[in-house]
Amino acid sequence: MFTGIIEELGEVVSIEEIGDSSRIRLRGPVVRDGARHGDSIAVNGVCLTVVDSPEQLAAETGEFSADVMAETLHRSSLGELKPGSPVNLERAMALGARLGGHLVQGHVDATGRLLSREPGERDADGNLRWEVLRFSLPESISRYLVEKGSITVDGVSLTVVEAARDSFTVSLIPATLALTTLGAKALGESVNLEVDVLAKYVERLLESRTLPDLPHPQHPYDPKNPQDLPGTDRTTTTGETK
Repeated sequence: MFTGIIEELGEVVSIEEIGDSSRIRLRGPVVRDGARHGDSIAVNGVCLTVVDSPEQLAAETGEFSADVMAETLHRSSLGELKPGSPVNLERAMALGARLGGHLVQGHVDATGRLLSREPGERDADGNLRWEVLRFSLPESISRYLVEKGSITVDGVSLTVVEAARDSFTVSLIPATLALTTLGAKALGESVNLEVDVLAKYVERLLESRTLPDLPHPQHPYDPKNPQDLPGTDRTTTTGETK
């Protein structure tokens, strides 16, 4: 699990195509520090596994490798990466750590595209205080978005400002613009989208919910007498039934 709080803006070093999958090598000294074989690191919101051997990880290169299978290349925007591409990086969340964003699985639901950028107000030095970005929203996941709800865009935990049927907007503060790939994202470029998993669980529960048959009370219920609850054994200690 991840939080959607990006730890580092990394970079793609190389991409090796292996059949219909790829092995991607990335530079990220912060997330690479202390990483072990098998650890999970989110790359642009996609949960990937570190595949380097202990010997390779012992080298202080600040780099790590991960395999990307065909399904991931098809369902995410990782297939569009190339050497030199910037990427958002986050290590898996430690149990007991602060949850600064929201629960993020690293399982991309769909991809969208940046439709517009609307600059907000500027400070006295001319720097942007915030910027509104609009992304396209596939119909398959649009029902999971609500105003002021959470969504993950390229691994970044964001709050939905407006949730339309086929698009949504988010407001980005200067820190997010400067420390993630979203600050330099060009119109038309694709992004990975992951909706709040809690919304999907709620939908699943509602779809499968069945109400049990409740017994009909045969007498008026007396709230002062707990034994008057329908279905309660109303036999007295003497064996007599009231």
